Amino acid sequence: MAKIKLTKNELKKQKDSLKMFQRYLPTLMLKKQQLQAEIRLTELRIKELEDEKNRIDETFKSWIAVYGEKGIFTADILSIENIRTDRGNIAGVAIPLFKGADFRTAPYDLYSSPLWLDSAVERMKQVLLLDLEAQTLEEQRSRLDHELRVTTQRVNLFEKIKIPETRENIKKIQVYLGDQQTAAVVRGKIAKRGMESA
Repeated sequence: MAKIKLTKNELKKQKDSLKMFQRYLPTLMLKKQQLQAEIRLTELRIKELEDEKNRIDETFKSWIAVYGEKGIFTADILSIENIRTDRGNIAGVAIPLFKGADFRTAPYDLYSSPLWLDSAVERMKQVLLLDLEAQTLEEQRSRLDHELRVTTQRVNLFEKIKIPETRENIKKIQVYLGDQQTAAVVRGKIAKRGMESA
């Protein structure tokens, strides 16, 4: 704790600081609550995406033997050309928003390719979209978690340190100034008695 001056100016400064801390604290607490709510929503959405991906994976299992045919379903048959994202803002935190993705499908001969290839490509697109959205949501959650830590530290700083410290400083200055005023009155009375007796 820094040493404070025991003056009226310092008393005013400390009172102004206390007002400022008490004015900002509710805003910080509201921001903390909003961040916590957004993190919960983001986690729920990530869970939904995982469940959807698991559901698609289950349907893939019945086709896995067919997809395993050599030379038909190659790694380069489907690729991501572009990931479309945007920027959003939650409680002052810039976050990425997933808007979709553009895919490139390698050309293949419709006559010599099996019928299931179109279905497999579409399912792979679905899985990739889910993965890309989940990655974007993980980035959102990471940024929101970081801002929540910072906001929580500020709330704790104001609640547990700054406000009590400032109140203590105000009390200390008021006691000192009260003692000084009382001493001045006593000195005045003594001086008055001394002048009356002379």
